[in-house]
Amino acid sequence: MSWGLFSEFAMNKVSSTVNYVEVTRDRNGQRLDNFLSARLKGLPRSVIYRIIRTGQVRVNGGRAKPATRLETGDIVRVPPASVRERKSGDIPPAVMELIGRSVCYESHGIMVVNKPAGMAVHGGSGLSWGVVDVVRALRPGSNVDLVHRLDRETSGCLLLALDGDVLRELNAQIKNNQVEKRYLCLLDGKLEQERIEVDEPIGKYERSGEHFMRADPGGKAAHTTFRLLQLYSGCSFAEAELHTGRTHQIRVHAAHLGAPLVGDRRYSAAARQKFWKSKGVKRMFLHAHQLRFYTADGEQQVVSAPLPDELSQLLEKLP
Repeated sequence: MSWGLFSEFAMNKVSSTVNYVEVTRDRNGQRLDNFLSARLKGLPRSVIYRIIRTGQVRVNGGRAKPATRLETGDIVRVPPASVRERKSGDIPPAVMELIGRSVCYESHGIMVVNKPAGMAVHGGSGLSWGVVDVVRALRPGSNVDLVHRLDRETSGCLLLALDGDVLRELNAQIKNNQVEKRYLCLLDGKLEQERIEVDEPIGKYERSGEHFMRADPGGKAAHTTFRLLQLYSGCSFAEAELHTGRTHQIRVHAAHLGAPLVGDRRYSAAARQKFWKSKGVKRMFLHAHQLRFYTADGEQQVVSAPLPDELSQLLEKLP
């Protein structure tokens, strides 16, 4: 099946037939969920996860996971799907303007956006749009894809590719640990050393119908370096460097140290959440402040995003 025919299918509001799509060279290394999302524009992310999870999407005849990395020549089975064509009018003009002002870097088919806290990277689960949808509306001639993700509550540097070849190259850099990701965080507890390596596998578990992550010997390898920047009364301002990219990795590793992130409503005790709320904390203290990667010409590029005002003001108030 040609790429043109698949594009035509993706633009239809309803498809009644199964389609088989060959992965082209520029999509080598892309995650399956992102592969589908970029082409079935308007299909909620939750629906994409569901059709993958239920086996309606197949890769080379077998079941796959959302995080499966595709390779050139793979054949992806795409089931019939209803697609709502999203228009830029679905996105508030103020959001379009905000993200337009938040572009930290744009060159060589690469964009870095300083993502605001509280804004999802993708639409889905009741959200009609996310940062990637806003950028697609801002750059209608580009094939915009996420290179990595940030939690909705996390602010800072979000890396995007504006064409398929760049996406493939950046995915290869991620795979080879050539993309350096550093975060600023406030830990609710005192770090005992100036540098702490946390090399603890992370696994998923379920509690009260919700999925959580935790340090688990049977989980996937995960490695984070914490560097102490400033000690305050009862808490530690630190930089966290990711060497792997597991879900909630910094949050889980911080909790594993006995010093969960300030404002983390998922991995910190309710009493501590109440304490920090009384101090005016309205969000989790985690900010992706620096990315290091290579452009297509081999030049190393470092992009930074300053700590948001609400977080820097909190530090100023700490004893």
